[in-house]
Amino acid sequence: MPELRYRSRSYRRIHRKTPGSKTVLRYKKKKPSKHVCAECGQLLHGVPRGRPYEIRKLSKTKKRPNRPFGGYLCSKCARIHFKSEARSS
Repeated sequence: MPELRYRSRSYRRIHRKTPGSKTVLRYKKKKPSKHVCAECGQLLHGVPRGRPYEIRKLSKTKKRPNRPFGGYLCSKCARIHFKSEARSS
């Protein structure tokens, strides 16, 4: 029987074969959901999906797109925002 903390479905169950040819269950935390645009809700490209300890290992340029509002707004919404800013000033 697995430990109590592993009995919930918040853990992925992975069947692994050991060198002694036994099949064992390994428990892994699930990946978080994909990042979405704050305005339109569209999936963001260039933003990796992973647990915080995995994301921490990446360099800054691999964590989000290198542009204003990168990782927060999709390129389409960002373009609309820049145009409205330029028109208002």
